[in-house]
Amino acid sequence: MRIITGTARGTKLKTLPGNDTRPTTEICKEGVFSAIQFELHDRTVLDLFGGCGQMALEALSRGAERAVIIDSSRAACEVIKENAQKTKLMKQCRVVTADWKEYLRGASGKEQFGLVFLDPPYTEGILDDILHRLQYSEVLAKGAIIIAESDKNGIPNPVEGWTSKLYRYGKTYVTILRVPEEDGE
Repeated sequence: MRIITGTARGTKLKTLPGNDTRPTTEICKEGVFSAIQFELHDRTVLDLFGGCGQMALEALSRGAERAVIIDSSRAACEVIKENAQKTKLMKQCRVVTADWKEYLRGASGKEQFGLVFLDPPYTEGILDDILHRLQYSEVLAKGAIIIAESDKNGIPNPVEGWTSKLYRYGKTYVTILRVPEEDGE
């Protein structure tokens, strides 16, 4: 696994051994970043299920401003920090060991993000729960883009007022949701 392009292009990333995390495949990552490549500049990134940090680090490498990467595993957070240092993007990162629900409660009304990555454990209905909490947590900037990864049983239901587009990469489904730029759009 590596950073595809940008300032950290070609940097190989470390992952946790075993099956506790499921890194996004390179073909899936390339597809996601092709879809949003002209919308990354200056965005603040939230990665709620960081794993090894590859999605947030890829966004930073391509021009995002800064990233907050969350994972409930201390071991995963250590790997994320190692990868952020290796890519020379650590100054733009904040790595937080926390449960995603706990993080959203604490960040509500304090921080806003223009790009959010969601790659939770593949469980039916979890993305619907996360999107609902995001919608009401006051952490989404106007015009935010949310990238949600799932299997076929976990594809989220549409969120009222948001646009969405579904992509498929083998057995992985990626839903790109967009929050309106203005209220009532």
